[in-house]
Order: sequence, then structure tokens, then C-alpha cells
Amino acid sequence: MSVAAVVVTFNRLEKLKTVLASVAAQSHPVETLFIIDNASTDGTAEYLSSVELSVPVEIVTMTTNSGGAGGFSEGMRRGYASGADHVWIMDDDCYPKPDALAALLSGFEGAVAELGAEVPFACSVVEFTDGSICEMNNPVPTWDWGRLLVKGQQNVMVTACSFVSVLIPRWAIAEYGLPYSEYFIWFDDREYTLRLTGRCPGVQVLDSEVVHDMGDNRGVNFAMVDRKSLWKFAYGVRNEASWQLHHRGFLHFVEFGARLFLSLHRGRVPLDLRAKLLGKWVRGITFNPKVQYPEAEKA
Repeated sequence: MSVAAVVVTFNRLEKLKTVLASVAAQSHPVETLFIIDNASTDGTAEYLSSVELSVPVEIVTMTTNSGGAGGFSEGMRRGYASGADHVWIMDDDCYPKPDALAALLSGFEGAVAELGAEVPFACSVVEFTDGSICEMNNPVPTWDWGRLLVKGQQNVMVTACSFVSVLIPRWAIAEYGLPYSEYFIWFDDREYTLRLTGRCPGVQVLDSEVVHDMGDNRGVNFAMVDRKSLWKFAYGVRNEASWQLHHRGFLHFVEFGARLFLSLHRGRVPLDLRAKLLGKWVRGITFNPKVQYPEAEKA
């Protein structure tokens, strides 16, 4: 099984070096490593122009910062066009352990043998740098999450996950398209993996492990909004509001707005920040990007 790896980066050069070394050191080598540089300004482009790794590398320098969503969409497009059987995606602060990819492939094949060919992705267990679970990267389990465990597999069934080490088969990208690049950041991973699991759950492979070298190991909720993080939450609110309305229905959109209002109130978020986020909720009414599909490799 050939695998194209995709790493999306923006101004994290030192962490990126560790990511690239970790990908190159996999016991199951990748066919090509696509590095999507989101117009970094910290010397990333200069470093990448001369980097030498033990795997083939293709560097894509974006003209502007397209966010994680735009970077993953472009990287998956390139990975699909390369003809790879699977595309393996991750952030620029995700350090896969040496057998992470081999375990993902083995776990995916085991899940397909038990559940059928429509298994749409396999994701890794994400640890924090101190070895504890990474709070913001826990996938959403199905009601029967242990169905494969009782068969002796190291897999649990999930409906959604983050883009921190996810293996996506070629057929799923062809059928379900690419992530919404317009989302820019936040909720792009949740929407996309929920889209993929429309017919069959994905799996988390328990013996595929990566380390997420993020700042603070804590989850995210709307009660945590402050002036520094407002810009991220604004994208998240707009994106989820759009998804709730256009893909689930009006009542789900209203329910999300009510949850948002209540969380902001309980968190005692300043009133001007609450107003801005509720405005982004309303923006979800007209914000409705369309699915884009990749092109196959040229003959």
C-alpha cells in the first residue's frame, strides 16, 4: 500500500524539523512527503529549499496563508493526484512514533476485513508531550465503539477525529471530496471526518501513537474565549453554524446558537466578545462552501 504523507506548516520551523524527521523515520516508508508551507515568514521556506530527507519530498509554497483547512485541502489534492493508495495527514507539531504509520495501515486493513470496504479513515492515539492523553484530540466514539476490540483488534470505532495523524484511503477522497478550504481553521477536521463516516465509522488504532507538541494540554470550549483567542473561535463558530444549518437543519442551527449563548454566559466572556461571536453564528446563514473534488494523476 503506497502512502502520501501531508504536513501543513505555518511559522513553526523548529517543530517542523522534528515532524519531518519523524515521518522520514517511519518503519513503513511513505511514497512521497508533501509539505504545504502556508506562506511562513520564519525562515521555513529557506530551510525547505535545502532540506534532505530519506524519502521523496514535494514542497508546496502557498502564496498566502490559507489556514489549516486550506493547507490540508491542497495537500490531500496533491496526495491524491500522486496516485497513492492512502493519504496520511498531520499538523506541523505532530511527531509520529516510528511504527505509527505501519500500525495505522495494519489497523485499517483489520477494520476493513471485519466491517467491509467502506471504512473511511484510521487515526492515531494522540499523546501530549508528557505522555498523557492530548485533551483536544480525542475522537468521538460510536455507541458500539468496542466492536472490533472484542474481535482481538487494537481498534475502536469512531465517527470524527482531529487532523493530527489521520490515514484516508484514496476512494474516500474521490467519493467525499476534500475538506472545505474556506473554513480556514477550526471545525474543518470535525466536519470532514463526519462527512466521511456517513455510511461506515472510522477507527482509532490504539497501537498507532503520535505526540502533539501543543502549548497547553487542555480541551476547548466557548467559555474559554478571550481577546487573544477570539479570532480562532470566530472561525469555529461561523464554520459550525454553517454546517449545522446547511447540513443538519434549522433546529440544529438554533440549538447550536443556544449552546453558544449559554457557554459564553457561563464563562463570563466580555459582552463585546459575545456579540462578535453571535454575529459569526448569524454569518453561518450565508456562509455555505461547496465540496471540491480532486483530480487523478495525469497519464
